[in-house]
Amino acid sequence: MGRKNARENTMKLLFQMDIKNEYSNNEIDIFLDNNVLRDEEKDYISKTCEYIINNLEKIDNMIQKYAKGWKINRFAKVDLAILRISVYEILYREDIPIEVSINEALEVSKKYSTVESSKFINGILGSLVRGLDKHNE
Repeated sequence: MGRKNARENTMKLLFQMDIKNEYSNNEIDIFLDNNVLRDEEKDYISKTCEYIINNLEKIDNMIQKYAKGWKINRFAKVDLAILRISVYEILYREDIPIEVSINEALEVSKKYSTVESSKFINGILGSLVRGLDKHNE
């Protein structure tokens, strides 16, 4: 499965941390110890979650900026976890094409959330990317 499985498990871990309101490396270690994952999946999950935890406010501010008419605390927690991963990938992972990150976010949302959620996520990510394009012109 590779990165697809790693993304899904990253979403599950971020969801769990959000529910518990416990963002820590200890939570990452517990999750990795209790799930059967390949080394490259563990590496992706660990690095992604650590970066998101350390930059949570910045990432959430980017999401909030493009969530027209929505407060981030009203988002479904699954959707928020998916958005955090995709925003992280778009902003900080040059090795992952933006289109791939958005497509994977939509696939995960269709599997774990609702059809409406995938439209909502696509709208936010599309606005974010257009905003970045304008900023870079």
